[in-house]
Amino acid sequence: MVGDFSLFTSPGMQRIPNGDPHEAVARVHAGPPIFYSPDNTRDGRGTWLITRAKDQRQVLQDPETFSSNRSIFASALGDDWPLIPLELDPPAHGVFRSLLNPLFSPKRVIALEPSIRARAITQVEKISASSNSCEVMKDFAIPFTVGVFLHFLGLSDERLDMFVGWANRLLHGDKAQRSAAARAILEFIDELAALRRKEPADDFMTFIVEAEIDNRSLADKEVRGIGVLLFVAGLDTVAAALGFDLAHLARNPKDQELLRSEPERIVLATEELLRAYSTVQMIRVATKDVDFEGAPIRKGDYVSCATMIANRDPVEFENPNTIDLAREDNRHTAFACGPHRCLGSHLARREIIIALEEWLSRIPHFRIKEGTAPITYGGHVFGIENLVLDWS
Repeated sequence: MVGDFSLFTSPGMQRIPNGDPHEAVARVHAGPPIFYSPDNTRDGRGTWLITRAKDQRQVLQDPETFSSNRSIFASALGDDWPLIPLELDPPAHGVFRSLLNPLFSPKRVIALEPSIRARAITQVEKISASSNSCEVMKDFAIPFTVGVFLHFLGLSDERLDMFVGWANRLLHGDKAQRSAAARAILEFIDELAALRRKEPADDFMTFIVEAEIDNRSLADKEVRGIGVLLFVAGLDTVAAALGFDLAHLARNPKDQELLRSEPERIVLATEELLRAYSTVQMIRVATKDVDFEGAPIRKGDYVSCATMIANRDPVEFENPNTIDLAREDNRHTAFACGPHRCLGSHLARREIIIALEEWLSRIPHFRIKEGTAPITYGGHVFGIENLVLDWS
């Protein structure tokens, strides 16, 4: 049951110009629904790879058999503490999820929308006024999405480049780079928590250091686990999703014109873009020996639930490699499912919708600039760079 596929090393997964890593991973659906991939993590570990959407849902909704705790961040430092709530399993997970849910609720996101839209307008108008082209990741997608999240955390934009650099080295760097980035982020979060204990403010970190669960304050490791997770989560994935979306519209003028002439379609279209260009691989750890769909999974084995694979499942989606912006009943798992469904999904979805609305209303018809080629890559988080758009 060993398969010759890896999200890191297979064709289309390494950094290449004009790549399409999502179409590349969709090819696994021609093979068995589950197989062992001997090299499917950053550090070269093997994973069982689940390809069917229904099987991924079964894994993700069974935390008793498939744990979410694999110390993904702390292990880079030689430590052992969980990112919270991502790496906690029920029932502890539910306690912290209940604490944090109100901060990311649809009602909370609606309240944030005016400031998010104002930020998008400012960014797009600055680009429009200065040139007829831009590298859209550096000039819009990253500063917009990261800026929104830093504002949410109560941090200014002044150190945005430094924060993004940490995230890039943590998520996409080599072992030494990941360790150095993890240490820098940890020190920053610890210092911020200490500052907010002395000088409270109206921000996320103050909420955390003042929070209580079970009639007690949070321990230092719990504050650290929450702070690090939310800091890292907001620095890469939404910008990557927005980059893939704009690249699609640049290459598909009919889709671009449809959303430009009928902007009310953007909400529905965003769900299809989230499906087609999902960016995250989730990994679970088997807590016991189990035979799963004929696969002999053993305690401690890694199990991969890659959203970009599930969302190209032909059993789940008709013509999955066709991007249909009017697709309805779109049960994609871009934000995962089960108890660990993405806490920030409402915020991320709203950011993408607003970004597309403001970009399309202020930038004329755009395309990939002639003579340039976007660089795409696979991995735990898919990404795109050097996306130069032109509207001259």
